[in-house]
Amino acid sequence: MSRYVPNGEDQHRKMLKTIGADGFEDLLQPIPEKYRLQEPLDLPPPVSEMELLEEYRRLAGRNTGHGAVCFAGGGAYDHLVPAVVDHVLLRSEFYTAYTPYQAEASQGTLQSIFEYQTMVARLTGMEVANASMYDGASAAAEAALMAMRITRRNRVLVAGSLNPAWLEVMRTYLARGGFELNEVPFDEDGRLDLKAAAKMRGDDTAAMVVQYPNYFGTVEGIQPMADLMHEGKALLVVAADPVSMGMLRPPGDMGADVVVGEGQSLGLPLSYGGPYCGFMAGLRKHIRKMPGRIVGRTEDRAGGTGYVMTLQTREQHIRREKATSNICTNQALAALANAAYLALAGETGLRRVAELCFHKSHYLFDRMVELPGVEPVFDLPFFGEFLVRLPVPAEELRNALLDQGYLAGVPLVEMDEGALLVAVTEKRTKEEMDGLVDAVRGYIEEAVE
Repeated sequence: MSRYVPNGEDQHRKMLKTIGADGFEDLLQPIPEKYRLQEPLDLPPPVSEMELLEEYRRLAGRNTGHGAVCFAGGGAYDHLVPAVVDHVLLRSEFYTAYTPYQAEASQGTLQSIFEYQTMVARLTGMEVANASMYDGASAAAEAALMAMRITRRNRVLVAGSLNPAWLEVMRTYLARGGFELNEVPFDEDGRLDLKAAAKMRGDDTAAMVVQYPNYFGTVEGIQPMADLMHEGKALLVVAADPVSMGMLRPPGDMGADVVVGEGQSLGLPLSYGGPYCGFMAGLRKHIRKMPGRIVGRTEDRAGGTGYVMTLQTREQHIRREKATSNICTNQALAALANAAYLALAGETGLRRVAELCFHKSHYLFDRMVELPGVEPVFDLPFFGEFLVRLPVPAEELRNALLDQGYLAGVPLVEMDEGALLVAVTEKRTKEEMDGLVDAVRGYIEEAVE
């Protein structure tokens, strides 16, 4: 028996008659005929729910790398998701289908968002945070637009060491409206070229967007970047890895004006790419230029604590020309997962996770560069992720090792045919890391022969 019972033929006829249509084709008249389906879809015959679920399982089993030990990163990471996180997500006091417009009926949701904002602000070292974004990539793009609103300038510099997928999203966001985006190169060590950034900075520069740690896992100093931007009355936007903040100095302590990032690492599974949850934090003086919405804490008439939507800068709430955002959802359920994870881990737990990622990635790095022909691409401190150059094509090695149960990393063929970006989280064991090293060694030896 299907969970969904469609309308029957009699109901179809009644509905068509009510609206004055002779048949379903009448409803398609506004669509030019050349764009309509000319022949029936080639669909299989109907099946039962049990048969359909079995077909889905069969299709899912065809996923390459399904169940493989994951050493891939590049913006999405295989962290542990504690069982309590999923349990909290199922509590009706906290989740909601949409924006909690009626505060009196949405106190659980509003409180969880308020706590989320508080934890994001503390994590990043900033003064305020909004109620979450779509994902890290769109959060970076929204931060660029926010900086242009604040400075009333139309040009943004972006570090070449930013996640390339995020950079593409930013280009899409800024493709219209008279905005300009310029990419700042990185040097031979994988660091932002500050001299190049200084030359590119002009009176029309609103901000520079950098990643910390950067896309290659390298940890760069944020303070010199902030000083450079502030000298020109521009802003510094930092795209930060939230897990690394458990160990590294937060961007807010080093002069960042806006901090954004992807919350997937905080209690969200990989899920083949989403849905994820971006975050954004900034300075109190810029709060009215922030996109999205902000939840605040107040008191009701009886003196009790109450939570309300304090700021909503969407075009449906205020005059369109004054709106700073068209964000129509705040990914509340994913943000709730972030809040549950952070509350469960606490400062001590998050630091422990960060330390495990740091030390395990350095163990694997040391093992990898001992292999014949494998060498580091950069020689700088890194966190959780590193880039090595293999003596064989990285993409071919990645594909071959899938058959041995390892997702070896992310090939960066645009940089070098042998470049492989490898990520290590707290989930990876010594046996798994040693197994990957042995598999890489075996492939290289076979390829060289």
